[in-house]
Amino acid sequence: MGAQLRVYKRRIRAITATKKITKAMEMIAASRIVKAQRKVAASMPYATELTRAVTAVATGSNTKHALTTEVEAPTRAAVLLITSDRGLAGGYSSNAIKQAERLTERLRGEGKDVDTYIVGRKGLAYFGFRERKVADSWTGFTDSPAYADAKRVAGPLIEAIQTETAEGGVDELHIVYTEFVSMMTQNAVDGRMLPLSLDQAAEESGTKDEILPLFDFEPSAEDVLDALLPRYVESRIYNALLQSAASEHAARRRAMKSATDNAGDLIKSLSRLANAARQAEITQEISEIVGGASAMADATAGSDK
Repeated sequence: MGAQLRVYKRRIRAITATKKITKAMEMIAASRIVKAQRKVAASMPYATELTRAVTAVATGSNTKHALTTEVEAPTRAAVLLITSDRGLAGGYSSNAIKQAERLTERLRGEGKDVDTYIVGRKGLAYFGFRERKVADSWTGFTDSPAYADAKRVAGPLIEAIQTETAEGGVDELHIVYTEFVSMMTQNAVDGRMLPLSLDQAAEESGTKDEILPLFDFEPSAEDVLDALLPRYVESRIYNALLQSAASEHAARRRAMKSATDNAGDLIKSLSRLANAARQAEITQEISEIVGGASAMADATAGSDK
């Protein structure tokens, strides 16, 4: 019985140490969520005004630009998937991957070949394990992305959509990320970034029902679009990275809180089993003492006769 009690105590010590780690990780994730939310809020005014400018140029001119003109029969699309570099975040990365798989299946059902670009080690490991080709990947910044990271990701994507499909380019650019709704709700979503839908851009910038003024463009509307649209893609990717980072921290906080609560419940259960084992051990020792005393009494009484 003593050996069983030692096993229970050893397990309680191990789980208590794990509980301290998960609690610390929960607190760290909670503190990082606030910072990530502030970054998301700070990025919104720039993204909104940039979208307004792009919408104004696209609707105020007759210029047909490669980044705003729909291809009649698109045959190739690029999908940017944003996952995390680290685990212990529940189903955060797996939900984004599932959303990307559904999007890829839908695009292939439309007769389009799909090039996959990945942000985060989890998505890269998923594709690597299945030996599936990845056009490009980036890691090391998912929990705290900077604008420079978004610019680095956007470069190859913009180049791909500006290149003819016969030369390895794409006709469409889609993005899959996790939208931060609240501390308890994060949704994996997908959307098309390019070619830019003017209706979608107007809705994002709040100018859908607004009459835009007439503009003169210098040196030309095409040159303005050449300058604005890459910035638009970078801002969209940056906002998606920030929302994904906030979602990752929220998912990790929730997962670590669940792990901490489960560790506490397991400690209580093991403590009850340890107490029962200790009581059984004490009862057995008392029984042995009583039995020994009774045997000695019987032996003494027999010798007296």
